[in-house]
Amino acid sequence: DVVLNQVLVSFGTPERTQAVISALQQDGTCWCGNTVWQGRAAMRISVCSWATTDEDVEASLAAILRVADRVAASAR
Repeated sequence: DVVLNQVLVSFGTPERTQAVISALQQDGTCWCGNTVWQGRAAMRISVCSWATTDEDVEASLAAILRVADRVAASAR
C-alpha cells in the first residue's frame, strides 16, 4: 500500500482554487488550506492523524467533489 498524507490539488485558475478552498472551509466537513507550489495556487490536503478513518476520508472526498462542482457550476 502507498500512503500519501500530503496532497496538493489545483482547480484550474488561482481564483477557482481559492473559491473551492473557501467553500470547503465553510462546508465544515473537512478543512483544507491554501498554498503556492512552483508558483501555482493549490489546495493542501493533509491526512496525518491516526484517528482518521476510511469513512472520514470518503466523506472528505465527497465534500471536496461536491464543493468543486458547485463552484464550477456557479462560474458558468
